[in-house]
Amino acid sequence: MSLSAPTQIVFIIALIIAIIALLMFFSVITFVPIAAFWVMTIAYVVLAGACLMKGA
Repeated sequence: MSLSAPTQIVFIIALIIAIIALLMFFSVITFVPIAAFWVMTIAYVVLAGACLMKGA
């Protein structure tokens, strides 16, 4: 299994999700019903999945 760099769009999507999690942690965004930890975990899973897929 070889790793590849994610495309720029996937990286930006993961970055946006991570920023949303950070805003949730500091209570700027309060209407999302799940914990900020899980949103940040989703961001890292998206980024890791893109690294594992070729061309993603």
